[in-house]
Amino acid sequence: MTDYSGKRIVTTGPIGPEAISILEQVAPGETASGSDEETIIKLMSNTIGIVSRGLEAKVTEAVIEAAADLRVIGRPGAGYDTVDVDAATARKIPLVFAPVGGFAVAEGALGILLSLVKQLPRSDEIVRGGRWRERYDFLTGDLITHTIGIIGLGRIGAQLARLLVPFEMEVLGYDPIVEQESVSDLGVTVVELDELLERSDYISAHVPLNDGTRGLIDAAAVARMKRGAIFVNTARGGIVESLDVLADGLESGQLRAVGLDVFPEEPPDTNHRLFRDPRCLFSPHNVGTSEVAMARIYRSMARSMVNVLIGKAPEFCVNPEVFEA
Repeated sequence: MTDYSGKRIVTTGPIGPEAISILEQVAPGETASGSDEETIIKLMSNTIGIVSRGLEAKVTEAVIEAAADLRVIGRPGAGYDTVDVDAATARKIPLVFAPVGGFAVAEGALGILLSLVKQLPRSDEIVRGGRWRERYDFLTGDLITHTIGIIGLGRIGAQLARLLVPFEMEVLGYDPIVEQESVSDLGVTVVELDELLERSDYISAHVPLNDGTRGLIDAAAVARMKRGAIFVNTARGGIVESLDVLADGLESGQLRAVGLDVFPEEPPDTNHRLFRDPRCLFSPHNVGTSEVAMARIYRSMARSMVNVLIGKAPEFCVNPEVFEA
């Protein structure tokens, strides 16, 4: 086993105690005092591993260049857009990640959708406000007999489809790399994006953020949606072109409601008009950070980082080509 005396593992944010104890089998850990690039670069001397925790802390090319001893980068979760993958690969540094908590995101997406369809925030408000008779002023909605479109049929999108089985919905799915045969047992019908937008009463986004998905939901996409659709995004904020697109859709009646766990910029500017619309429901990018999910994510990531450092294969790696001779 390689001797890492005098070396350390840096985390850009807090991680669970179990993950810390796993990492410290190899080298002591240190948590950065800030998430800015300058602060992180100052910690790169004698650093063999870095955990990119949170969306604010970026492992940029400059950070990687400053870390002469860097052997592995860890990202807790399924997304890794905070890391410069090309720069890491050029240095033959593995980027390990932990796509093991998707069930929590799927549950969160379903929770947001149910809250909007059943108008729970409005119902809560009228009870707290002592306006009991307003319950006669509106009817809540249903999932049964309705159509939902899932954009992205990876681990999270597929799990959402599983959760929807008891609701007796028609489930449409769009994913350019998924074949119908692989999701037929989930009750999903694979269609093109335009058809999904046009036919779906409810739409839930579950795609990674990349060049092909950035701005995927723009004004034209909202215009193609079935009038009165509900849109939920628990993927990445950047797949929506801007908050204006959603606000315009609500104001025109094209959208009935919007649920967001993620935003184009985080934290978002809550002075935007979208945050004054009662038809919206927001959460601070935390539907995936459940107790069980985070325990599994931290444990998986830490074990993969340790495996790399002791010469073994990680469970999940973004750039496995770095291991090629």
